[in-house]
Amino acid sequence: MIEKIEPWIKGKRILLLGYGREGQSTWNVLRRLGTYEVLDIADLKAPAAVPEDGTVWHTGPDYQKCMDDYDVVFKSPGIVLERPEKEYKCSILSQTEVFFQCFRDQIIGITGTKGKSTVTTLLYHLLKQAGMDALLVGNIGIPALDHMEEVKPDTRIVFELSCHQLEYMTVSPHIGILVNIHEEHLDHYGTMEKYVEAKHHIFKNQRPDDILICNVQCLPEEGTCPSGLIRAGMDGSGKELDVVQEQDGTWIHFRGRKFCIPTDEIKLLGQHNYFDIGVAYGVCSILGIDDRVFARGLKTYEPLPHRLQYIGEREGVKYYDDSISTICDTTIQALKTLKDTDTVLIGGMDRGIDYRELIEYLSECPVPHIILMEATGKRIYQEIHKYYPEFKNRARLILAEHLEDGVKRARQITRPGTSCVLSPAAASYGIFRNFEERGETFSRLVFKK
Repeated sequence: MIEKIEPWIKGKRILLLGYGREGQSTWNVLRRLGTYEVLDIADLKAPAAVPEDGTVWHTGPDYQKCMDDYDVVFKSPGIVLERPEKEYKCSILSQTEVFFQCFRDQIIGITGTKGKSTVTTLLYHLLKQAGMDALLVGNIGIPALDHMEEVKPDTRIVFELSCHQLEYMTVSPHIGILVNIHEEHLDHYGTMEKYVEAKHHIFKNQRPDDILICNVQCLPEEGTCPSGLIRAGMDGSGKELDVVQEQDGTWIHFRGRKFCIPTDEIKLLGQHNYFDIGVAYGVCSILGIDDRVFARGLKTYEPLPHRLQYIGEREGVKYYDDSISTICDTTIQALKTLKDTDTVLIGGMDRGIDYRELIEYLSECPVPHIILMEATGKRIYQEIHKYYPEFKNRARLILAEHLEDGVKRARQITRPGTSCVLSPAAASYGIFRNFEERGETFSRLVFKK
């Protein structure tokens, strides 16, 4: 099956731009084929273990200067090109691009600022539970080329896509899902417009017989979506797919069908997760999965860690880890879901996003203790005192230098019978390796003797 890649590499001088997880995956697959002329690597730093086989390594601040010495460059996600793509003589590809060129008709692609991993893993679980041959790959941490050999003609490929993977794509999936778009990654893109443009590659190259399920919050401009558009929303806003809170439960409405989400029998919490379930229901309905099979799969799904995850109780206080939260909306959703929140911990690396929405929500919400940490916590605290004189009950605001100080304070003030949640509304970089490490540290600090 990996022979499908040969048209892009046979007899070519190839450079891998970036040697992280995906770069190493591409290296291993191309080495197995071996039909290239040259295979070299460029990265800012060389890893501790460098392959000793005559491979040329380009490292240091000028590592991208060599690109036009090659025919094909496989770029890893997240690497920012020093010049516009069109100015390079070489062909710039990615692992995702090549995989899509081979299998796009079988791919269900999922992207969004928040919720994409939940939709991706939930959908994969539902398809597997329904007895379908399904494959899970992509930004979820599973390089696609590593699993090419597993793809059969009837395999449904559930592919999580980051903005970095989509940025230079020239092919879109047969079924595309755009969960939402919020202000994020401005440190990489510079403007919201460029970030949105990257996300829109989920549908830009679709065909008329393809499908896009899109949150009404971020619909494409009229005439820019070439495929069949399914507008998904909440409480009447979705035209084709709607998740509605009714007196007798939360219902999904899709193409004349109604399904009541068994909220008391599943582990996904909150309206934002019910929307994700609605999106998954739409895809499963299109693929012919009936409601009983869908319900059975939904009840056995285990949510991903660090996403409003209940981590345990200590001294009568319930603790929740929502470390995945890096934007205002996710923290707001967490507080709307956990109505007994007594303490929330907010703050992390400052990437310059606008915190007005969160500040206005915090002013009106009844949470008694708001612990503000790190650079963004200090910034929110200062902005409230400078620009929001009407902010209600400022005595609720508590400054803490770091997460350790914040948890220590939370354990002192949070009342038994209530909840305490870490929902930072900020990135973890520069403080922790990633949001996972931040969540694990939070849990360790909570239960420290």
